[in-house]
Amino acid sequence: MKKAHTLPRLAALALAASTLFAATASQAVPVTYRAVASGPAEDIPNGSPGSSVSTFEIDDMILRAEVPFRDLSAPAISAHIHCCTTDAFRGVAPIAIPFVDFPLGGRAGDYSYSFDLGDAAIYDPAFLTANGGTPQLASGALIDAFNANQAYVNIHSERYPAGEIRGFAVAAPIPEPTTWGMLGLGLGMLALYGRRRVMPPV
Repeated sequence: MKKAHTLPRLAALALAASTLFAATASQAVPVTYRAVASGPAEDIPNGSPGSSVSTFEIDDMILRAEVPFRDLSAPAISAHIHCCTTDAFRGVAPIAIPFVDFPLGGRAGDYSYSFDLGDAAIYDPAFLTANGGTPQLASGALIDAFNANQAYVNIHSERYPAGEIRGFAVAAPIPEPTTWGMLGLGLGMLALYGRRRVMPPV
């Protein structure tokens, strides 16, 4: 009788473990990208002393942008994410996401903004249309380009309206050992519990 009751319990434990694993594995892992921008990195290189080391984090459907910049040769007039070039680290691409509330009129500043990739309004209309017409398809194209080094940040200035400094996004995934550690601990405890249930009484 005891063995008959034990088997359903073990099956329930196995189901719980697999459900826990599936739930954890399905969670999006935030990915960080860096973009080192300079004048020589423009498609037509220039001698700008300006620079920027931008950080982008994609967490599920949120794109967080941190874009500090300094030493532009002229006041900034706009800034964008451009996508998608044909080749990695080279070529030009149209505007994908304009930077909302970017600090214009200065040669240095800090920009921080969170974009909802599921919102059609954040995309340049031409980019949205060219990539399926929906934010889901457009975001997929953008993320693929980030991972393939075919998207870049470009800061435009009065002196270089086509772009004074730019830098391609480079993927740098951030591991989450805590998440996987907790999963391993949970599975271990489930296995230990199951083992105790199947041990014959002494």
